[in-house]
Amino acid sequence: MLYQRCGATRGAHYDEVSDANRRAPRRDHCMTTETDNKARVRQFLSDLSAGNVDAVVAAYAKNGSVETMGATLISGVTECADLRPAIASIMDVFPDGLTFTIRGMVAEGEKVAVEASSEGEHISGQTYSNDYHFLFEFDKGQLLKLTEYMDTEQVTDVLCGGQRPPYPLD
Repeated sequence: MLYQRCGATRGAHYDEVSDANRRAPRRDHCMTTETDNKARVRQFLSDLSAGNVDAVVAAYAKNGSVETMGATLISGVTECADLRPAIASIMDVFPDGLTFTIRGMVAEGEKVAVEASSEGEHISGQTYSNDYHFLFEFDKGQLLKLTEYMDTEQVTDVLCGGQRPPYPLD
């Protein structure tokens, strides 16, 4: 018998494979860190689309954070302790939900890069539609850091009602 290595990183294990199956090994139960993390991202965005704030927050490590890029009223770093109210406040302005659609993902080790879009009706009656690049960084299955890049004009126009943060005068 030959043995097939399953898993590209820590925790790899070996499965017994016969000579007949050597060219086309069964991989149905061989999960890699990348595959697991991509599944975590799919679940995270599904929970976010469903407005399941508890599940979204539970995905984070105790020292996890999200960084929203740009210069908007919602930009900056939000630490784990402040995630629940921050996420809930975003979900509250989309009474029928905000649906996220994954357009593509690439994973390497503990990082998953995601291209996604969202759409939902804001309480103002405006349609909010945005495109994103998310970088998810995991540690032992928990979300350590989420970095969010998006069209900041959509954020300002719809989520922030056209308001911009004050800029210091030098």
